[in-house]
Amino acid sequence: MKTQLPIQSSARELKGKHKQLKALIEAHPFVQGLGLSHAATLAECAMKTEFAPGQLIFREGDIANRFYVILEGKVALQARSQGASPVLIETIGPGEVLGWSWLFEPCTWHFDARAVEPTKAIFFYGTWLREQCEKDRVFGCELYKRVSLVVIDRLQSARRRLLELSYPGGTSTEHLLLNHLHN
Repeated sequence: MKTQLPIQSSARELKGKHKQLKALIEAHPFVQGLGLSHAATLAECAMKTEFAPGQLIFREGDIANRFYVILEGKVALQARSQGASPVLIETIGPGEVLGWSWLFEPCTWHFDARAVEPTKAIFFYGTWLREQCEKDRVFGCELYKRVSLVVIDRLQSARRRLLELSYPGGTSTEHLLLNHLHN
């Protein structure tokens, strides 16, 4: 009869957990279609994490050295101004990416991020990933493209919200322009 040593058992458990983590990473919309070797690079610097409702994930102005892909739950991005309550910028949920500031100088957060409900995510070490982007330019280019798409999507979302606030009640800009031209 062969008995397992605790170390052998732990190594097998770790390998199984790593495979599960890698599968979660590969299934996330942000990573889908990325080459297997590049997905493996992401898995090397990743770990599962959870946040309780109300938990601060990062604060505006702090060093940005990580990012997350959201598996479950919701996270609020908030902007702060002196003497005022935080303003909700956007809510991020499953299938989305939280944090892109780690990739662009000066690598500081531009917003606060706070869990709205119990949230499960995968944490990635951004500092290490930036180094990998320098070493493997193809990986770097692909990662920059994907993060740029997230940034563009967030900017367009902010633009839509600003227009909604500027023209409440669904007043279209075309209608306002025509009224201005006729007056």
